[in-house]
Amino acid sequence: MTVRYIGLFAALFALIVFVGVMMGAPFTVRLMVEAFAFALIAMGLNIQWGFGGLFNFGILGMLMVGGFAVTFISFPVNMAFWESEGPMLLGRTAIAAAIGAVLIFLAHRVQRFGITGKWRGAVIVVAWFAAYVIFRTQMDPAANYITSTAGWVGGLGLPVILGWAFGGVLAGLIGFLVGKVSLGLRADYLAIATIGIAEILRAVIRNMEWLTRGTLTVSPIPWPVPNPQYYQAQGASITDSFVYARGGFLALVVLIVIVALFLIHRAYQGPWGRMMRAIRDNHISAASMGKDVTGRQLEIFVFGSVLMGIGGAILVSFVGIYDPSSYQPINHTFIIWVMLIVGGAGNNFGALFGGLFIYIVWMLSEQLATGLFGTLSNWSSSMGWGAIPDIETRAVQMRIFVLGLVVTIALRFAPKGLLPEYIKRRD
Repeated sequence: MTVRYIGLFAALFALIVFVGVMMGAPFTVRLMVEAFAFALIAMGLNIQWGFGGLFNFGILGMLMVGGFAVTFISFPVNMAFWESEGPMLLGRTAIAAAIGAVLIFLAHRVQRFGITGKWRGAVIVVAWFAAYVIFRTQMDPAANYITSTAGWVGGLGLPVILGWAFGGVLAGLIGFLVGKVSLGLRADYLAIATIGIAEILRAVIRNMEWLTRGTLTVSPIPWPVPNPQYYQAQGASITDSFVYARGGFLALVVLIVIVALFLIHRAYQGPWGRMMRAIRDNHISAASMGKDVTGRQLEIFVFGSVLMGIGGAILVSFVGIYDPSSYQPINHTFIIWVMLIVGGAGNNFGALFGGLFIYIVWMLSEQLATGLFGTLSNWSSSMGWGAIPDIETRAVQMRIFVLGLVVTIALRFAPKGLLPEYIKRRD
């Protein structure tokens, strides 16, 4: 295993150096920032699937939540909203939501007053309906007023690092609610449930224009480190400014990944990790030994969601724009699963390696396909057969083919991943 670790990471380093030589430093540094962010997200999925055996196909929703969080925290304050009646209307909406929550809370405890069976169910349904009506009577006027006067709520103008942390907290809270609802399901049923919840989150965020601007997008989102414009003002060239700025961003992201990797690895190698492996391998036996299976699964679901939220916040900060319409399952769910499958589920270093390697392959496949199709197009034109149409579109589609090819080869020759889970056993 030690030889495999050294060999694979050395080969990955050589690949990065090769990309740097061929594509230039600005592109390579940008590529590595995004690759490390995706590796952090893959580590979050590894906590859920590799440690706990939980099928989470709702990664897209967590990434959107993280992106919204950093946008809300770090984007400059919208004074048009704060100087209007919008805050007062949202306060009324919060009070209406609190009243609805109290009604639902009381409805679930009517058995104390002798109301049981079908009557209790009817009371709960009525309470939910009343809470919904009360909330919407305040929410709809507030949303219409904000979009018509201020456009949207805006941000809080706080440091970006706080936005990343809030992205993890908010994604963890969403993960807790999702887990409470769906962790009673097993295997493919849980996967279907998380897909549905992710689509609900995407629909909600896209349609809450008063809070997220919906399809109008939000930009520019600040960086936690000096941006290229700062270095250009100091006299640096355009190329050097991008290298310096992206290099500082990369150093911060790498530090976060290292800290997360250290904490997760220490936890998984201790009693907590042994308990999680026992629950993953045989939850019935673990429950018979007195372990709170559902509680522990909810715990790791929340932990994984936190890393996904932070990773989603990092990606949005780096790109500098929050566009809910840009989130697609192939780019923000399927590719994360490929990273973990190829890297090795249950191995933190496998998740890290898979995240870096697969994202590099994902990005380079379009560049290589464009060059290949261009060469073939020139050759076919010289032969009188005509040029290849829509080369750029076809090159983008080749990403899917290359990704599928990598998965097929990995499953054929390394079904447990390039760095499979390794458990030290004692005689």
